[in-house]
Amino acid sequence: MELFAREFGQGDPIVILHGLFGFSDNWQTVAKALADHHLVITPDLRNHGRSPHLPSHTYPEMAEDLKTFLEHHWIFTTTLIGHSMGGKVAMQFALDHPDMVDKLVVVDIAPGPASDNHSDIYEALLALDLSRVGTRQEADDLLQKNISDFGVRQFLLKNITRNKNGSYSWKMNLPVLWQAYPDVLSGVSGPPFDKPVLFVRGSKSGYIKDSDFALIKSLFPQAEIATIEGAGHWVHADKPEELLAVLRRFLG
Repeated sequence: MELFAREFGQGDPIVILHGLFGFSDNWQTVAKALADHHLVITPDLRNHGRSPHLPSHTYPEMAEDLKTFLEHHWIFTTTLIGHSMGGKVAMQFALDHPDMVDKLVVVDIAPGPASDNHSDIYEALLALDLSRVGTRQEADDLLQKNISDFGVRQFLLKNITRNKNGSYSWKMNLPVLWQAYPDVLSGVSGPPFDKPVLFVRGSKSGYIKDSDFALIKSLFPQAEIATIEGAGHWVHADKPEELLAVLRRFLG
């Protein structure tokens, strides 16, 4: 199995992992900015984007997908950046394969079990009958009945693609992602990863709470925690320049 990925620049590698319902394009602005001094790779995780659709979706499996991908590309040590679900994949990978990770950046997700923040989005997506859709605007109009936030709708609708016959379908494996949602919410585990780690949270997001610090430090003893003011969960979309400044300081 080979993950689809985009590459930017050259130099020491950085791999950026997207979140749930995302894909490799989501981090393109950050990737291009970091590509001045690095080879930056943004893969689609399993069941997302143009990567293979598979019947399960767990963090240990996605960590092994990443290991296979890196070895196929002759990358045996890298810096990892992961957002939300991708942050948990990055954490699991670092815990499982510490020798393959130089530095780890986790954006707006804690290592423990997460709260259910997406059931309403799943329900809206599952209720969207793409066979009734002739244009992206029609899809947006239908989705608006259940999701009022325009930005969220536009993010989600990047996951539809037009087929050769003119119909629309999902790029992501929506049925499996819904079935595996308990796995997405689950925490990560393993022996501590004792290398440099940066956790970045948005001040308007509740995904990393002060009460998570003890678990973070137990798994990642060298962890630093940075808060970006004015950012919500999608830190890279809300405050890209501020995030880049924090990343550059950490990456050196």
